Amino acid sequence: MENHQSLSHLDPQGQAQMVDVSTKELTVRTAIAQGRVRMLPQTMAAIAAGDAPKGDVLGTARLAGIMAAKQTATLIPLCHPLPIQKVEILITPDSELPGYTIQAEVRTRAETGVEMEALTAVSVAALTLYDMAKALEKSIQIEQICLISKTGGKSGDYKAPSLPPLEEVKPL
Repeated sequence: MENHQSLSHLDPQGQAQMVDVSTKELTVRTAIAQGRVRMLPQTMAAIAAGDAPKGDVLGTARLAGIMAAKQTATLIPLCHPLPIQKVEILITPDSELPGYTIQAEVRTRAETGVEMEALTAVSVAALTLYDMAKALEKSIQIEQICLISKTGGKSGDYKAPSLPPLEEVKPL
């Protein structure tokens, strides 16, 4: 059996475990994640005009993202429940996409970071946007969900390299 001691989420037998963060220092930690939701221009126009059959697409997606960040530990098996102090969701129209860019910023003062909370917030906001607009278009695409930056903690700060242009991203 290989040595699993360098992988914090594995015990000596190679089994998944929740990392013990009880001795780590409380620090302010922030994470920003982003994703894109691509759609037809007419779908984007209907959402912007408030003409979606299910109502306020962007407002509902924003609230879903906030709620999701607070529920991350119930969705991702090895995540720690964290006292979330801030969740901000920005949904920005992008006519060149066409579609929307979703960005989530999550902040806490805790023993571990909030990267998963930010990524979960973006993911669920994007899924909610799809759900709210699927009556207008079934071919909406959720793309490029990634961590943009994080601050705080033992591993220090992180800033993602720039995203590849959309035309370089190959669908599965």
